[in-house]
Amino acid sequence: MAVPKRKTTPSRRNNRRAHDSLTSVNWVEDSNTGEPKRRHHIDLKTGMYKGKQVLEVRD
Repeated sequence: MAVPKRKTTPSRRNNRRAHDSLTSVNWVEDSNTGEPKRRHHIDLKTGMYKGKQVLEVRD
């Protein structure tokens, strides 16, 4: 079984974990309604995506 010869230093350990943090979600203002929405997602209230009607809106 492989055993490390030396203890991993905190600097080396933390450099390895540098990319493990969570990224924040990107929110933008909708051009039609002005409400915040996620980029590249359909607006479920209006059914619009990139200025086109994609989904039918329920009453």
